Amino acid sequence: MTKLEYFLEELGLDKGEIYKKAFTHSSYAFENSLGFKAHNQRLEFLGDAVLELIISEYLYTFTKNITEGEMTRLRAQIVCENSLASVARELEFGELLWLGKGEEKTGGREKSSILADTFEAFVGALYMDVGFERSYDIVLDILRPQINKSLIGGENDFKTQLQEYVQKNGVNSLTYKIIEEKGPDHDKRFRSAVFLNGRKIGEGEGKTKKQSEQQAARKGLLNFYGQQ
Repeated sequence: MTKLEYFLEELGLDKGEIYKKAFTHSSYAFENSLGFKAHNQRLEFLGDAVLELIISEYLYTFTKNITEGEMTRLRAQIVCENSLASVARELEFGELLWLGKGEEKTGGREKSSILADTFEAFVGALYMDVGFERSYDIVLDILRPQINKSLIGGENDFKTQLQEYVQKNGVNSLTYKIIEEKGPDHDKRFRSAVFLNGRKIGEGEGKTKKQSEQQAARKGLLNFYGQQ
């Protein structure tokens, strides 16, 4: 079984020529006189549109109280080159690529632009193979860490972000409680819970009470955005 076939099997997908095309760079096609229909640029074009629609639908559905401008900013963060290249590296897309010799010699398997384009081509192939609904589920599972990072702003002050969120939505009863202390005095661990109108919305742990409260707030934010 090839690495590509193993990757597809892990996702519950059948192998097919369209996925091979998604991982075929234009340099390989040109060096082997295969023509423009053999490489992934057309799938990349399609995948770019499908990816934007998937993230747009997700943000529209799960972020009830943010503006169009905020949704546009979040989508741009999630589908930017650096974000998609990072995901492609985690999935080891570089090892699945068919590259021309010249591109291979110049480190093409690690280039962010090539990896991001390949991810978009994979999404295009996925859409053509299994349709939008299943593509939606698979892509969201893959991009979940990037989505979470964008939704919580990539910042550390989660308590402030959570407070601003609940105030914006007309809710003002947000409280924190230390629910567990463990370990010796020199190595304490604290677990906190955050409550919204008396209902627990998140728990977190840390070496200090403040750290545990920050992590609890982070979980609360993720729950607001549909992440359990």
